[in-house]
Amino acid sequence: MNVISDNLTKQFSILKKHTDNIIQLFEEGATVPFIARYRKENTGGMTDEDLRRFHERWQYLTELEKRKESILALLENEPQASQNLRHKIRQATTKNELEDLYSPFKKTRKTKADEAREQGLQPLAALIWSGHVSDSAFAVESWCKQQKVLVSPEKALEGVTEILNEAIASNSDVLQKGRLELQKNGVLVSRVLRGKKELGEKFRDYFDYQEAVSKIPAHRLLALFRGKKESILKLSIEWKNLARYPDELILPELHALLDGQAAKSNTFSAQQRRYLNTAWDNKLLPKLESDVLAILKERAEEGAIQVFADNLQDLLMAAPAGAHRVLGIDPGFRNGVKLAVIDEQGNVLDQGVIYPHGPQNRTQEANATLLQLIKKHNVSWVAIGNGTASRETEALVRALINDANLNCGAVVVSEAGASVYSASPVAIQEFPDLDVTIRGAVSIARRFQDPLAELVKIDPQAIGVGQYQHDVKVSQLTQSLANVVEDCVNRVGVDINLASVSLLSYVSGLSQRLAQNIVDYRQQKGRIESRAELLKVKGIGEKCFEQCAGFLRILNGKEPLDQSGVHPESYPLVQKMAAQLSLKASELLNNSGALQQLKQLSPTFAQAGDFTYSDILEELAKPGRDPRPEFRYASFDQGVQKLEDVQEGMTLEGVVTNVAAFGAFVDLGVHQDGLIHISQLADRFVKDPRDLVRVGQVVNVTVLEVDVQRKRIALKANGL
Repeated sequence: MNVISDNLTKQFSILKKHTDNIIQLFEEGATVPFIARYRKENTGGMTDEDLRRFHERWQYLTELEKRKESILALLENEPQASQNLRHKIRQATTKNELEDLYSPFKKTRKTKADEAREQGLQPLAALIWSGHVSDSAFAVESWCKQQKVLVSPEKALEGVTEILNEAIASNSDVLQKGRLELQKNGVLVSRVLRGKKELGEKFRDYFDYQEAVSKIPAHRLLALFRGKKESILKLSIEWKNLARYPDELILPELHALLDGQAAKSNTFSAQQRRYLNTAWDNKLLPKLESDVLAILKERAEEGAIQVFADNLQDLLMAAPAGAHRVLGIDPGFRNGVKLAVIDEQGNVLDQGVIYPHGPQNRTQEANATLLQLIKKHNVSWVAIGNGTASRETEALVRALINDANLNCGAVVVSEAGASVYSASPVAIQEFPDLDVTIRGAVSIARRFQDPLAELVKIDPQAIGVGQYQHDVKVSQLTQSLANVVEDCVNRVGVDINLASVSLLSYVSGLSQRLAQNIVDYRQQKGRIESRAELLKVKGIGEKCFEQCAGFLRILNGKEPLDQSGVHPESYPLVQKMAAQLSLKASELLNNSGALQQLKQLSPTFAQAGDFTYSDILEELAKPGRDPRPEFRYASFDQGVQKLEDVQEGMTLEGVVTNVAAFGAFVDLGVHQDGLIHISQLADRFVKDPRDLVRVGQVVNVTVLEVDVQRKRIALKANGL
């Protein structure tokens, strides 16, 4: 495994000792959040993002080495597997390259080339390729008679062609170079299939379309592949000199195709060129085209997954409003507006349904119910879901607040995924006696208090911040999003006495079962008073405690340091630091003067390591600090309720709901997001929209164009 370690050291430009440390930590079961936060001395301070990439690459290289060993074992009894081939297998750096080398030996069905070899035509193919025998009918017939091969000259030449086609099209050097050249110089061409114009109207931009393979962005690729999947578009890749074998693929290795003999020169005869051209048309170009389309799809999927992951991270790390009494509202017309009041800890205090809109129009009764709930429970905020009847409900609530001079605010929040949550096993377990519609209102209220704590209960794919997420591999998307949630949860930290099973299950080192055990323990015993008490929970041993303890917060517990991100393993060090100033460890918390003195004393504690010592000082300065930004919400224009109200030139405030490679979508409160194209984000070149905007961000925009028929709003960002 030194090969893997050496490769990773080179790829990540880190010290060999750090590479070995990281691999050892992963092998011991340490999580990325734990390593990134509490083992910086071992890693040289690598971030969680870099460690995720390191872990993925380490897994890839480990699988590659295992596959090499497996293939070499399979080739033990293959007489045609040369030492040179075995050497190439050992030196392979990618799975594609490895499978190219092995592909001639793993046929699942008999080919025409196999049949030709069974007829005894392999030697003839080698002689024709090397130029020792002409491929004229007379020469072929003479050879067949001499070798007693009972095949007509025509059939013999067909067999030779099949053998050479297969040999050329399965040559690993040709395939590898061909894929690279096609990615570099190829053009992706899209055409609409006959009779599909009307059915595929949404793909009309791609009915007659082409773009360089090297330049086409991921979001456009996914649109093209969706059109192909829906049988609207035909995709192909074109390359210069399609009519003949490309000069770029005239490789010296081709001379040794059948007999292993190296060429005396790098030139190819006219006879060889003919066979190369035939192989190109019949076998090689179709294979390369298929391979490169697969590579492009994989590239597009990776891009889509990254967009989803980035947006999810921004949404989860959005500013929490904090511990307030909240009235959550899930708006609707015919089926009414669902209400749920929650306290500062998210417990349900009250619920109800009102019918202020058509067809019932029981506005007076609805106002009375709202007023009674707000006053009875001293509600600080009214959180309104942004779905159907959202703006009408918002107008109703704001009018009530103004007319009754109530001391509370109103805000519209995203309800994406709330309906999924309300019918989920998690919601049923939390609120078995509540109607499914009321659970949605509870979710809206809670996500206003703390988006992270509530959104972890919902399948990330249902939150709606992705781009073509239904067109990518589910397993890869699921893993990527799970990683994002895990990193966000551990970055923020979790109050162990308030956290749900869903939230706890994302804490480093904790599984769903262990999270449930913690909640069960909490319910049986009551409040958990110290991190050390975790060791009494069923299933949590020393190793698990090491991984999770630093990310769990205990407020007002027996040990003051338990409210901070300082790991229990460092408590003795903190006590020594405090003793140096004749203080107790608890007296260092929020004590800027003492911490400044300790900063000057860092050489005294050099054995702790610079990273660890610095992190401890930061945590003591702001124990349990929340890395999320300050809470801010958008004020929708009350005169703009629907798409028809949006006019060119208007300046509006909105919330970013999705960021894609080509721009950002903004909720203006009209049930149709507007798009700020990347070119309209700023008066300068913008490479990545996320450099300027994130999901959940409040932005000021100018309306450039409104297309009511196509339901499109073009926007320009102001002041980014």
